Amino acid sequence: MNPSTNRTRIIHLYHLADGDQKMIGLKFYSDKVLSALVNQLPGISWSETNHMFWIPNKKAILDQIFSTFRGVAWINTNSFFKSKTVNNFNPELNLKKYRERTASSGYRFCPPSYIDKLELKKYAFNTAKSYISHFERFINHYKNRSLEEINENDIREYLKHLVSEGSSDSYLNQSINSIKFYYEIVCGMPNRFYHLERPRKRETLPKVLSKEEIRALINATRNIKHRCIVSLLYSAGLRRGELIKLKISDIDSKRMTIRVEQSKGNKDRYTLLSKRVLNDLRNYYSMWKPKKYLFEGINGMPYSCTSVRKIIHRAARDCGIKTRVTPHMLRHSFATHLLENGTSLRHIQVLLGHKSSKTTEIYTYVATSHFGEIKNPLDI
Repeated sequence: MNPSTNRTRIIHLYHLADGDQKMIGLKFYSDKVLSALVNQLPGISWSETNHMFWIPNKKAILDQIFSTFRGVAWINTNSFFKSKTVNNFNPELNLKKYRERTASSGYRFCPPSYIDKLELKKYAFNTAKSYISHFERFINHYKNRSLEEINENDIREYLKHLVSEGSSDSYLNQSINSIKFYYEIVCGMPNRFYHLERPRKRETLPKVLSKEEIRALINATRNIKHRCIVSLLYSAGLRRGELIKLKISDIDSKRMTIRVEQSKGNKDRYTLLSKRVLNDLRNYYSMWKPKKYLFEGINGMPYSCTSVRKIIHRAARDCGIKTRVTPHMLRHSFATHLLENGTSLRHIQVLLGHKSSKTTEIYTYVATSHFGEIKNPLDI
C-alpha cells in the first residue's frame, strides 16, 4: 500500500472467513491516521493470507466501523453489500430432478440451499445444470471436509488440479463461478474469494465458412425442415438457442424481419428474413404444420439443441467440408459476409444483438474483402 498524501481516505470492506467464522476485511492505503483508528477497533488483527486487517462480522462492530471513521474516511461498501438481483426475464426454473436423485455411496450432492438459490434467482436451466455439475465435482474433490473448512488456498489447489488435467480456460472459469456462487450468493459472503486468479482471456478469432461452403451446406440437408434450420442460422445470424425458441408469430413476412425474444442478456431484437428462406418456410409449414414453435420436437416442445448440431454435422460431412462445423460458425459467417459486402459495423451489431460494439469489431479481423487491394511484397 502506498502513502495517501493528498488523497481522499477510503476504506474498502470485504467479506472474509476464518474457518466457519464470518469476518469483515478492511483494506486501505497506508495512512497513520487510519492505522491508528483501525487499531482501536475491538478484536482487530492482521490477516497475512488476505493482506488486510480483519475483524469479526457483527452488526455492532460494523456500526462501530462507520462511527469511528465518520468524517475521516469514506467507507466503500460496493463489494460488501453487493448482491445479484433476480432474473425476472427467465422462466421459472424447476430443478426437481436434482432434488430427487438417489444418493450413491461416497458421492456428495449439491446442498439443497444451492439448488434453492438457483431457482430463486431464476438462472437459465443450462447455467444451473453447469453450476451443479462443476460444484459437485469440487465438493467431491474434498469429500471428507465440510464446506465451511474449505478456504481460498484449497480452491486454488483444486484449480491447479484441473489445469494439470488439461481443463480448458472455459471449464476453469465455470468452476470458479460455481464455487463463488455457493460462498458469495448462497452463504451471503460477497467477494470472499476475490483473490482467485482466473485464466488469462485468449484473443481467438471466430472461424467462418465461405459463401460457397454455406450454399453447399444448405444443399446437403436431407429435408425441407433441416434446410430451413441451416438457412435461418446463417441468413438471420441466429444463435442455436434463439433458433429453437422461435415461434411462428416471430416471422414477419410483411416487414421481412424475424423477432428474437429474450436472447442473450435478456434483450429482444429484430433480424433479417431472407426472401429465399421465406419461400422454404412456407413449403415447410404446409408440410409439417407446427402449432406454436417454428421447429417443434416431441409433444410440440421446441426442437432440441442436440438435433440442430447433428443436422449441421451431417450436412457438413455429406458436402465434403473438412472443417468441424458448428451452428455458431454460421452466425460468425453471417456477420463476416455482411461486413465484406459493405454493411456497417453498427448495423451488424444490431442484427447480432451485441451489447458492445467491441464484440462486433472482432469480425474486422476475419473479413478478407480488403486483402485484394494489398499487393504482397513478394509479388512486387
